[in-house]
Amino acid sequence: MDFRHTMKGRRALSTVAITTGLLLTVAGCGGGDSGKSDKGSSSSSSSATNSNGGTTQSKAPESTAAPLAEVKGSGLVLTVTSAKRDGGGFVTVEGTVTNNTSALWVAAEWLGDESELARNGGSIAGASLIDQKGKKKYLILRDTSGRCLCTQFTGGVRQGATADWFAQFPAPPAETTNVDFQVGSMPPASIQISDGE
Repeated sequence: MDFRHTMKGRRALSTVAITTGLLLTVAGCGGGDSGKSDKGSSSSSSSATNSNGGTTQSKAPESTAAPLAEVKGSGLVLTVTSAKRDGGGFVTVEGTVTNNTSALWVAAEWLGDESELARNGGSIAGASLIDQKGKKKYLILRDTSGRCLCTQFTGGVRQGATADWFAQFPAPPAETTNVDFQVGSMPPASIQISDGE
């Protein structure tokens, strides 16, 4: 009896391993290039979040969809690419920031008025969503240690570089779909919140 259960377990494990291998193989081969050559581009031009919450940077981001908003100020270009309402009562706002100044940008003016500066240094922690109709201001969520649920620009953003960012806020009421995204001295960006998938 033990032998029979052991054999069933081994067969199931083998089946899972083979299926996983096939899925990884198909995924690796998928995403055809439609016959277009990739000459001249040595790496992806979009930015990514690294393991410690910081960002990697690139010179020219690819935009696959029209941004929700774009504002300029102090030599920076802030783009909001998405604002999605999550099932757990959150709104996740994402976008990019491009440093067009003549020096390294460290996001000092984006921290906001908070006591946890050491935990949130060089971040977008001072951002807010403003519901003009409901007359409410929503601040970025914090974890139990006081760290913002947002991007930290670890090491700053180099001159001419673009970095991705995200920020999570409490969700406004379901009927509120239009809000203003505000951070630092940047002009407010009017954005529309969509329902997440």
